[in-house]
Amino acid sequence: MGDWQLNNTYRSSSGMVRWDRFGNPDGEAVVLLHGTPFSSFIWRGIARALARHHRVHVWDMPGYGLSEKSEDQDLSLAALGGVFAELLEHWRLTRPLVAAHDSGGAIALGAHLLHDAHYRRLALVDAVSLAPWGSPFSRLVGEHAAVFDRLPPPLHGALVREYVNSASGPGLHPATLDALIEPWLADGGQAAFYRQITARLDDQRYTDAMQDRYDTITIPVMVCWGEDDTWVPVERGRELASRIPGARLHTIPGAGHLVHEDGPAELAAALLAFLHDLD
Repeated sequence: MGDWQLNNTYRSSSGMVRWDRFGNPDGEAVVLLHGTPFSSFIWRGIARALARHHRVHVWDMPGYGLSEKSEDQDLSLAALGGVFAELLEHWRLTRPLVAAHDSGGAIALGAHLLHDAHYRRLALVDAVSLAPWGSPFSRLVGEHAAVFDRLPPPLHGALVREYVNSASGPGLHPATLDALIEPWLADGGQAAFYRQITARLDDQRYTDAMQDRYDTITIPVMVCWGEDDTWVPVERGRELASRIPGARLHTIPGAGHLVHEDGPAELAAALLAFLHDLD
């Protein structure tokens, strides 16, 4: 993944986590969460933009990116929400600013609503939060993971490439796409890719258990969405914003699910304005 490195480790309840912290050491803490099937790499540009005034924390969830991938890991959203709560304690962060994408949104919401993690502000970007979610592709793969795991590596690579590229509205730059799929092509990556998709099959119960609590959220929340998101349609974002008291909705034209790649300047501007309460 080029010069994107995570130089610290933490032994979590779901395996070794790679993480890093950079930026202004005196700035307010911001924590960035990625989703499925991505890694902290998607936040690289936004993280650097935020780092001028903030202490930025990034991490790869267990089973993703540079973190540990093993057969016995619990990769459920419930488990990963617990890992996030562990990390906040490890980092000694009591009320950080948080921005979360895709299933990272469900993890941030779960840590807040179910594990009593406290944030000062929360930005949810194309977040997994309301049923139904999960594409026909992910359900097919999750139900037949053992079959897909036996694909010849070139076929697996082609499948993952097409799947990840579909998260972008206009399509990803080839070098960016290579970096995003690299963890799934390395040693053990093929099995890990299908393992994390399988873990999502039963996870809708996790968001179902939370959604009736969204109206109890009292911290400032921004819901940011790509208008051309085909993975989690923008209508889901509008509904989520309507369920959280006082939530702001910001949509980005021409952007798909990977807003970080399709509209990075617009996303960075929206996050900075929200985190500094400039709207």
